[in-house]
Amino acid sequence: MSDGVEPAGAEGGESAGEEPAEKRVSYAEAFFDLVWALCITQVSGLLHLDHGWAGVGRALIVLIPVYWCWVGSTVLANAREIDHPPGRVGLFAIALCGLLLALALPQAYGSRGLLFGAAYLAARWLLLGQILWGRGVVVGPMGVGAFVTGPLLLAGGLVHGNARIALWGLAAALDLLTPRVARRQLMAVRFHPTHLPERFALFLLIALGEAIVSIGAPVAAGRALRAGETLAVAVAFVAACGLWWVYYNYAADAMRHAMATSRLPGDIVRQVLSYGHLAFVSGVIAFAGGVTAAATRPGHRLQTGSLALLFGGCALFLAAFGYTRWRMFRLVAWTRLVAAAVTLAATPLCAALPGAAALAVLAALLVALNLWEYQRVERSARHRV
Repeated sequence: MSDGVEPAGAEGGESAGEEPAEKRVSYAEAFFDLVWALCITQVSGLLHLDHGWAGVGRALIVLIPVYWCWVGSTVLANAREIDHPPGRVGLFAIALCGLLLALALPQAYGSRGLLFGAAYLAARWLLLGQILWGRGVVVGPMGVGAFVTGPLLLAGGLVHGNARIALWGLAAALDLLTPRVARRQLMAVRFHPTHLPERFALFLLIALGEAIVSIGAPVAAGRALRAGETLAVAVAFVAACGLWWVYYNYAADAMRHAMATSRLPGDIVRQVLSYGHLAFVSGVIAFAGGVTAAATRPGHRLQTGSLALLFGGCALFLAAFGYTRWRMFRLVAWTRLVAAAVTLAATPLCAALPGAAALAVLAALLVALNLWEYQRVERSARHRV
């Protein structure tokens, strides 16, 4: 989490001891998120072009500032009332920067690096301006984006090759570290407990939507639709549904509960929502980057990079629940951690299988996980009666 806004008791916010009214996602915020859907698509496209470790690293370096811009805007909209004309204009101005980021992403390491850095810096300055516009505001982490990481990205856009990667990598690392370093300031922020979990859940839904596009769009664009491709798309969709179920059937409610009941909601925002959802989104983007090859060439073996993205992305998604559950409740998510380990172990075993068969193995693992958790919850509920 990379923003500081109004502290508890600040003018314009709730007074100390007063419960914040329930806040829901506005239509302006939902429209704003559509721009970031395009950014997710472009990052997934970078992975599709380069499945190697270097490609994964470059995709992560540009994903982090894109994601952190979204997080900053989301926290601002949570702690401030933005559903009025000036607030909407400010939000849409940041959305325009997001659109420019999306336009720059396909050639971010080539001819559009300067556009990427300039768009990020402009978004950071717009966020800082909206924070300074209010009173009683903790500027803190937002200033790092405007004065440090933003200029680093802009400078990276002016150089080429390894120099750009080094500057942008440093900026991404600083973006990640800033909320941890500024924890004391962020603890003073009063958050609306229902709004933020809903926004982050919707952002993850955007990433899952990109996975659906990656499954169906390349096959639909082909000249002929073969039975094998149709079957592969169906199996891939089952896998995507499995990922959806893992999060939205139980975890989404758990995160809302943790946010509403925690003595330190700022830590939930920082650790579970911001950092945890970066892992969730990264896992889904990796899954989307690998699923295209399996769906479009179901009868061929997957290349090592595609196979690693497909299974590794799912494993990262599942393992992230181990981190978030521990941060929320100091409990170990054994079933999901074991499922992540089994998914990783299955990766080399599926190297000799056609793409459709590898997808079927992955889908079966996710379905089995969800069935097991459902049965555990049902047994626990019967024992409590």
